[in-house]
Amino acid sequence: MQKTKVGIIGVSGYTGIELLRLLENHAGFELVEVTSRKLAGKAVQEVFPFVSKYAELMITDLEQSNLEAELYFLALPHGTAMQVAKKLLEQGKKVVDLSADFRLQDVKVYEQWYQVKHLAQEYLDKAVYGLPEIYAEEIKKASLIANPGCYPTSVILGLYPALKYDLIEPENLIIDSKSGTTGAGRSPKEATLFCEVYDNFYAYNLARHRHTPEIEQELSKACAKEVKVCFSTHLLPLNRGILSTIYADLKVDLQRVFEVYKDFYGSKKWVKVLPLGTLPQVRWVRGTFSCFIGLVEDKRTGKLIVVSAIDNLCRGASGQALANANLLCGYPLEMGLISTALVP
Repeated sequence: MQKTKVGIIGVSGYTGIELLRLLENHAGFELVEVTSRKLAGKAVQEVFPFVSKYAELMITDLEQSNLEAELYFLALPHGTAMQVAKKLLEQGKKVVDLSADFRLQDVKVYEQWYQVKHLAQEYLDKAVYGLPEIYAEEIKKASLIANPGCYPTSVILGLYPALKYDLIEPENLIIDSKSGTTGAGRSPKEATLFCEVYDNFYAYNLARHRHTPEIEQELSKACAKEVKVCFSTHLLPLNRGILSTIYADLKVDLQRVFEVYKDFYGSKKWVKVLPLGTLPQVRWVRGTFSCFIGLVEDKRTGKLIVVSAIDNLCRGASGQALANANLLCGYPLEMGLISTALVP
């Protein structure tokens, strides 16, 4: 098999590290370049001893890069990623961007929520939102993929069939999401120190989380109506995992919902709709690309309750980036991805 040369720009964070882990066992990609300003000059094995296949690869500063890869994963902060992506695209490279810089199609919405001026607006209409279950065909033809956020991945997969097939009301959607601490990144912050997180559980960024417009954008497309959501986020004392519990006004009976979900995701093996009466747990998806969905009807209130579980680092970031890269380069979507969870 002819291998595709790939690079990781920004390898020092959790998403970059997760990409290293996944690329170790990918048969189609050859990792030829990893960059990090603060780790430049070190071999991969010096910083990440768990890596074997690419242990001798030297970490470089992006400024010294010869850009020999054909495809680049950008594991960079928002605001920075757009500038790097623009340079790479101008040189004919393919880009999978894990930041939020190309997810929102309305530049005013992006600048409002992220408080950063968008410096690559000409590429917004060329970027494809990288959720393979919905946009696989568009992804295959693109050069720039906007890798979805972790919370939005769990929510959109959980709600998309219900909105698309008019099973619920698009108004009054309430989303209660909880994430492991890796979702906050690797840079040290007081709120994510061990002693702050361990044996604790708390809400944060209520009514102002930056993933809100991303969720609303994609859910609005699902039902061709403007959707607004009440989105609440919480931090779990876990390394990995997201559990989103979603409440919606039901228009049909639960059996109908279950049948539609099973049919919609039937050929999409990475989304598992659980039997009625079974609810997902984050440990069932740890380290995998899978999304598990459980469905419940609250007959007393007429609500549909959707519970969605993903691994925020794999399905919610790096694994999804790898799946998008697979589609971009003509490989099977599942190549290099993991379906069996790390239990316990």
